[in-house]
Amino acid sequence: MRFPPLLWTGLFALVLEASPPEPFWGPLPMGTSARSERFSIPAEPQRSGDPKAGYDTLVNGSYVSCGVPGSIYRMAFGDAPPSRRLKGRRGHNAKLSYDVTSLKTPRGVEVVTANCLGCHATPTRDGVLIGLGNASLDLTEDFSTFATAAGLLAKNGAELAEWWRWSSRVRAVGPYTQPDTLGVNSADNLAAVLAAHRDPETLAWSETPLQPLPPREPVPADVPPWWLLRKKHGLFYTGIGRGDHARLMMSASMLCTDSVEEAERIDQEFDDVRAYLSTLRPPPYPLPIDRKLAAEGHDVFEAFCSECHGTYGAQESYPNLIIPLEEVGTDPLLWQATAREGLPLVEWFNRSFYGRTSRLVPGPGYVAPPLDGIWATAPYLHNGSVPTVEALLDSRKRPTYWLRPVSQGPLDPVSLGWKHQVLSHGKADEPDATLRKRLYDTSLPGYSNKGHIFGDELSDGQRRALIEYLKTL
Repeated sequence: MRFPPLLWTGLFALVLEASPPEPFWGPLPMGTSARSERFSIPAEPQRSGDPKAGYDTLVNGSYVSCGVPGSIYRMAFGDAPPSRRLKGRRGHNAKLSYDVTSLKTPRGVEVVTANCLGCHATPTRDGVLIGLGNASLDLTEDFSTFATAAGLLAKNGAELAEWWRWSSRVRAVGPYTQPDTLGVNSADNLAAVLAAHRDPETLAWSETPLQPLPPREPVPADVPPWWLLRKKHGLFYTGIGRGDHARLMMSASMLCTDSVEEAERIDQEFDDVRAYLSTLRPPPYPLPIDRKLAAEGHDVFEAFCSECHGTYGAQESYPNLIIPLEEVGTDPLLWQATAREGLPLVEWFNRSFYGRTSRLVPGPGYVAPPLDGIWATAPYLHNGSVPTVEALLDSRKRPTYWLRPVSQGPLDPVSLGWKHQVLSHGKADEPDATLRKRLYDTSLPGYSNKGHIFGDELSDGQRRALIEYLKTL
């Protein structure tokens, strides 16, 4: 049994110094779509750092400074099996699961808290792979029930105080961060709820919201791999985050960061975290590759894909293009949640400590991502609605209803993605609650598998060659 991780804000991008003027598209009137032009996100200066120190901060650091008292955690969960542990962890962390961290609070109480790796690492046969988004993470359960009950096990007043600080935040975000499908992530709603409960000037926590809360049903998202970060000028699927990536990453600590002074302390460590993440590279494709076919696929890629997704190899390039919603045609709900309904979060962020050297800038659509390690990053599209690359390149092969695996799915070398079970019915007609939460229903709002039909014009032979080439990235 393991500690269910909280969702983190994913990464907000911020600037170190004044930036050149840039377009701002939001808000748009209801019923309209993003404007039709593509937009290339400009590069901005980034802080340098020490990758080794960054790894240590990531796996041992106290950037999330509240949690369940350690004595309660150990009663409930105990030590993690070796397959879920990480090298380089110290003290009690050495025996904990990769996705939680032990630390001492100013009251002298040991607490255990979720860390960034709950969403941004994946257990595999060969151990924990840092940087691969966990597409099998189960956030469908109401974690606030555990948070409330844990207080009954507190041994003394200090533990009770730490439990209250942590559990009050968990109870606040819980109703807004519980998707109904295994593997989808609700980080955007988490960020919006945390911002609503914080004063933007002081970062002080308010038990009652200070601004409008987001809709209860979180917008589904798939966690992108961290190894793409080194190429990105703007973070998130819409490219909304601009500037200093290090400060954007440390905004994941908003659950417990109750003062500007604490935020400044965390900020001093996250230039190193960014430096570490910039060293990450995707694992190589583990099976044999038909090099002749892949060479043919390279030519197909250059002709049909490179304009948006960049080029690879010794002279790699990446254009950082936002593709307008009306052109890419994928599910609009995530874009709407940032460019329109998400404006209270944008305004809060840009007024806060995080916005002193940063800004959130809603754009006209979704960013065409780099494709490094695409073979390992199923499912596809920003909401994880397409289980294989083959279906991504041929929209006729996309299942309307399919079951997500409960762990990293077995690789399908032909279709390049997850082996999965296709169903003939959606969630409403599935009586088994366990299967229902694994059932990906593309007929639901936010879960659509439409759009990105650029591969439909290819021949079957071109698609086979292109898939073989993508294994080499």
